[in-house]
Amino acid sequence: MATEKRLSARRKHTLKSCMLVVAGNLLDAEANVKAKERETFLAEKCPPVELPYSRDELLELCKKLHEQITISEDERYSIEFKLNMVLNEVRDLNIKIVDLRGKFKRPRLKKVRMSADAMLKALLGSKHTVNMDLRANLKQVKKEVKEEPADVGDWRKNIEDKADRKKMFESS
Repeated sequence: MATEKRLSARRKHTLKSCMLVVAGNLLDAEANVKAKERETFLAEKCPPVELPYSRDELLELCKKLHEQITISEDERYSIEFKLNMVLNEVRDLNIKIVDLRGKFKRPRLKKVRMSADAMLKALLGSKHTVNMDLRANLKQVKKEVKEEPADVGDWRKNIEDKADRKKMFESS
């Protein structure tokens, strides 16, 4: 790469401008070709109208134009129908592709604060009233209180006894 010569900024600029000019000319030529194709198509499908002077010829012309309109409307309807069928098929195929890949984004679920009663009511409907008071269903167990013998000695009593002794010594 070191041996290759780099293009100068001026040379790059001139090359870019030349490329833009050529591209612009090609776009203009393409636009002219499309315009000519449109004109030939319209001339073929819609020849210039020559209005006759007699009433019968005018009625004949109207009938021809009406027939051409119905034919073109039928073609348009059939093309739209085919287009809708193709679009539906493409949509179905895209859905199948997504399903086959297995890659789809799960929507973020919002956190909802709801009691168990309200949740069951929402699931089962307003007819069913379910009470989810779990404590009511539990068995009642009575605790047996064991009385401890007073001989063991309570530390509070010892402190009160000592306080009495202290008063005895202070009073003398």
